[in-house]
Amino acid sequence: MRESISPVVPPGWLCDISPQMRTFRNPLARRGPVGLQAGLFVGLLAVTTGAASVAAAATDAGAVTAPPSAGERPGEAASVTLTNPLGVARPHETIVLTLAALTKAIPGFDLKKALVLDARGAVVLSQLVDENGDESPDEIVFQSDFAPRETKTFKLVSGKRALPAPADFKVYGRFVRERHDDFAWENDRVAHRIYGPGLETYAKDPLTSSGIDVWVKRVPKLVVNEWYMTDDYHQDHGEGADFYSVGKSRGCGGVGIWTGGALVSSRNFTSSRVLANGPIRLLFELTYALWDAGGGKVSETKRVTLDAGTSFNRIESTFVAQGTPSVGIGIAKHPGNAEKTDLKLAWRGVWEPLDGGKSGHLGCAVMLQPGSKAQAAETAAEYLLVTPAPSRGPLVYYAGTTWDQVSGVTSLEAWHKEGQGLAARLDAPIKIKLAR
Repeated sequence: MRESISPVVPPGWLCDISPQMRTFRNPLARRGPVGLQAGLFVGLLAVTTGAASVAAAATDAGAVTAPPSAGERPGEAASVTLTNPLGVARPHETIVLTLAALTKAIPGFDLKKALVLDARGAVVLSQLVDENGDESPDEIVFQSDFAPRETKTFKLVSGKRALPAPADFKVYGRFVRERHDDFAWENDRVAHRIYGPGLETYAKDPLTSSGIDVWVKRVPKLVVNEWYMTDDYHQDHGEGADFYSVGKSRGCGGVGIWTGGALVSSRNFTSSRVLANGPIRLLFELTYALWDAGGGKVSETKRVTLDAGTSFNRIESTFVAQGTPSVGIGIAKHPGNAEKTDLKLAWRGVWEPLDGGKSGHLGCAVMLQPGSKAQAAETAAEYLLVTPAPSRGPLVYYAGTTWDQVSGVTSLEAWHKEGQGLAARLDAPIKIKLAR
């Protein structure tokens, strides 16, 4: 089995992974109780906690960015004019400038040296993103808040880039070998995990499931490393907890093939790779091996993008199959949940009590891109949005969560309005104009 991990070593870890090591083989089965396994990462207990644990989240200086050194005078290259076409405010809006667009507007511009300046000339935190793992950036991203119909101007300049401060990181994700091959990820609002191959053969409590788990957070700081280190994340100690139950269901946003009135799902993911790991955008891929779906074999590559300041993951599922399968995007059924379906919006969501209502309520929703067609279906374990897989390219959908203890969203109707707001933003993206 080939397993890929991001070459990320948080400060304080006593293991040494070179930036060049993208994949490795491990023929040894992973066994033992849930917790830290010294044979895998010697000295893992020395990991630092919170946001400081991601200070080394990019060993390549081209992967993340921060202000240039004091006194440096970067050369101006282009003006970037951004306009919000909607009559509503848009906080934490992620702006993406692609290499293709920049090369067309500014021939010869070196994206590896790109810096973003605001109208006052201050450097804006930005991140270079490598979309395909070829060690070369394909786009630069940064964030800004927009008032209704506001226009802002930024400058794109060429200068020296530096690593950001640990506190700048608002997203993080990694392969968690010490917890039976989980893949866990988070931003400043939400956290999730998906199960890997080691859990299928865990002697104490094996589980085969490709559903998406949900962790709720009370704090904006990054908690994944700390929670795995203490191995006590099913109790809320003031930061949140894992109250959600996935089992063999789709959890919040997992998929399967809908055939003959039944949902046929894959086993656990077999490999993973992280393409971008903050401070603004997390991008990773999971691979699911061939499985039998109603007489035909299907495989899936799932690409997940999570930006800072949002409750929704953008998920691209690419299927290799004979014909055009129908895909069911699911939400687990739990006792006491209320459900709402809006097929015009291609949205489906639930509102459910956590920990028997003692820990508030969770909203989970899945939604297709604006203008998509979907049907509603159900199994004993989940509610589904069913839609045909594209004949070419990925099926793009969104899966998100909210917790009424921190979000201000306090009902299913309010959660539905959040979906409507997301659809409106997707349908009317920030307008970008580049000029020299």
